[in-house]
Amino acid sequence: MKKRLDEKILDIDPRIADGYYTDVYFNRTKEILEKDNHNPIVRMQVFQKNDDTCVCGIDEAIAIMKNALGDDYKRLTVKALHDGDMIGAHETVMTIEGEYKLFPHLETLILGAMARRTRVATNVYRTVRSASMKTDKPVLFFPARFDIYQAQAGDGYAYDIALKALGHDPKTGGNGVSTNAQGEWWGSVGLGTIPHALIAAYEGDTVKATLKFAEYIDPKVKRIALVDFENDCVKTTLEVADAMLEKYLETGDKRYELFGVRLDTSGTMVDESVKPMMGAFKPTGVNEELVMNVYNALQNRAEQHEQGSTEYKFYLGIGIIVSGGFTSEKIERFEKKEMPVIAYGVGSSMFNGSFDFTADIVSIMKNNEWVPDAKVGRRYNPNDRMEVAR
Repeated sequence: MKKRLDEKILDIDPRIADGYYTDVYFNRTKEILEKDNHNPIVRMQVFQKNDDTCVCGIDEAIAIMKNALGDDYKRLTVKALHDGDMIGAHETVMTIEGEYKLFPHLETLILGAMARRTRVATNVYRTVRSASMKTDKPVLFFPARFDIYQAQAGDGYAYDIALKALGHDPKTGGNGVSTNAQGEWWGSVGLGTIPHALIAAYEGDTVKATLKFAEYIDPKVKRIALVDFENDCVKTTLEVADAMLEKYLETGDKRYELFGVRLDTSGTMVDESVKPMMGAFKPTGVNEELVMNVYNALQNRAEQHEQGSTEYKFYLGIGIIVSGGFTSEKIERFEKKEMPVIAYGVGSSMFNGSFDFTADIVSIMKNNEWVPDAKVGRRYNPNDRMEVAR
């Protein structure tokens, strides 16, 4: 059996046992059954309605049940898939069998955990799959600012699960999350370099901000300059590269090696280097033309130096990272065109879509036999891939 998420990692609010986070009608259902001394033995079934889905949140849901029920959890038989399993529409991902009065107040929570984590994991899965069409390019997980901070740990875990489902190691190859909280459940820490705010703090001087970053930040952190502050990525890229090279040649200090530049042009802006290429359409944001302009500028700068020289290698060694408005579809477009990009930063699209789960009682125990007890349109749908969750 695959190992499940250790429930001790989760900071579960003890109020879940009292129905604090539960839809009230489930709390009232529990109250009625207990007061009426009515204790049916049921089979509840959980599924969702999308194909090509990377399921996640199952282990969290199991941990919620264990935490809320204590020893009573052992009176249930819970069967489930594992986080990271790929599922189709209407495929059963979990069944809960046992005394119904034990767990009606937990339905809201387990469905919520699965819906949230599956949405993130599936978006990560599809995005990273698109980025791996030609070669395995890192996808940096940048959506922290688009939701409340309490969601970060579980969302980062969903990122980890999706990468593992694709056979990637989330801790190598340049992959990573942007906050320490996002790495909490799987033992990782946040990555990150220069925001626009640091450049603004140096009065819009990207070169100075990059040099200060190189001077003060741990040398183990890759030096990646953000180059769209003046909306002229080619000009800024060359200015930063020249300044970093000068400092590198002067000191021989590896902290001035420029690993890459990040293009993050707003989706409402047309970069200065792209404006002369404009036709009937406006190529706003980070687009193929902008990437090629920056790439060609670095190639040309390298060729101004003797092949094999330090300067030549320095410019050719600068990679291009893109971010801002990227989705799995946009990344797929870039990859099909073989854009010279070494990594993608993806933010709000990691929260796209709807992956709602449904739980239904589908069977009831009568005379030691399971009897169908589902609402019209639903039925028991067994799944041999599930394992007992002890």
